[in-house]
Amino acid sequence: MISFLAAFFIKDHKNTGDLEVRNKYGILSGIVGIFLNCILFASKLFAGVISGSISITGDAFNNLSDAASSIVTLVGFKLSGQEADEEHPFGHGRIEYIAGLIVALFIIIMGVELMQSSVEKILHPKATLFNGLIAGILIFSMIVKLIMFQGNLEAAHKIESAALRNTAMDSISDVITTGIVLLSSFISYKKGIVLDGYIGVLACIFIIKTGCEAAKDTISPLLGEPPSKELVNEIEAFVLGYDGILGVHDLVVHNYGPGRNFVSLHVEVPGDKDIVTVHDLVDDIENDIRKKYGCMVVIHMDPVVTDDEFSDELRRKVKHIVAELDPKLDFHDFRVIHAKGDSRRVAFDLTVPYKYNIKDADIIKYLDDHIKGIHPDIECDITIDKADYKA
Repeated sequence: MISFLAAFFIKDHKNTGDLEVRNKYGILSGIVGIFLNCILFASKLFAGVISGSISITGDAFNNLSDAASSIVTLVGFKLSGQEADEEHPFGHGRIEYIAGLIVALFIIIMGVELMQSSVEKILHPKATLFNGLIAGILIFSMIVKLIMFQGNLEAAHKIESAALRNTAMDSISDVITTGIVLLSSFISYKKGIVLDGYIGVLACIFIIKTGCEAAKDTISPLLGEPPSKELVNEIEAFVLGYDGILGVHDLVVHNYGPGRNFVSLHVEVPGDKDIVTVHDLVDDIENDIRKKYGCMVVIHMDPVVTDDEFSDELRRKVKHIVAELDPKLDFHDFRVIHAKGDSRRVAFDLTVPYKYNIKDADIIKYLDDHIKGIHPDIECDITIDKADYKA
């Protein structure tokens, strides 16, 4: 539905990679959600009043909270589309995650409130009215919510939005909730058994579970989560495709909201090359990454000595020592630093998984002891980098 309406109300609606188009999808979803949820609230409230059913009335207020959630979504996308300013130099994109989190909290709160109503109904059961009009209103509500679920989920996939995905999940939970209310009302009408409370508890458990999962999806990017291995591998392969780049490491992707990534990485370059030439190459790579992936990028150059026999030999020995410790470990930014006099210092970064069975201090001591066992006069400067094993 959202995609269908987008063809009429959003210019260049197929260009979902554009931030302005993306924000308009979210705003359109919020407007549609407010309108439809207000209609559903009014119709269900009418059905709840004439039937005397607390479950139907509670379901009506669930739709009212959905309308409030749509307002939050609308405001979230509107604010996230603002340009960067002095107080927020990386833009306002993370507001969308906050909007998604608020929607998730609405879902959880409504689940808890309906749980209380359901328990009250179990403790104090009361017969309710059920007829064709009430059934029609509930069925109409389920159809509308299914349409909203499909529309928001499709839009969420197009623009990769956690907020719209949460809204879609809320819609499908509403379908199940209303379905349970409809079924229990029908059974109570036919059999004279009041089941609203018992079945309502099951529905509330599902609603709360949906809200918790939605909250998790938005909290993770707010706290900071690693980029996908596919993206990291793709960027590394892209950079290594340039002549003159010997290696890539310390690639970090900072997420400042959907479509607002900041990438930093280190590249190893030959130490004997002209620094201006290498700098121009790195500038070209930065611009190409910016165009290809639509993100800000900063590249740090690490010069590597490629024509020093001692350095090459020591690198091979260190590689053997690291492999003896663990073949899966890897090191980078290796260099031999010649200090005053005849003293020398070897420096490199060792990549170690976050959860590893050897402490960082013990790893450094192991490498330091073994390297000095080969060259007692060399000082070691070893930095531990934390990362996952590469797939």
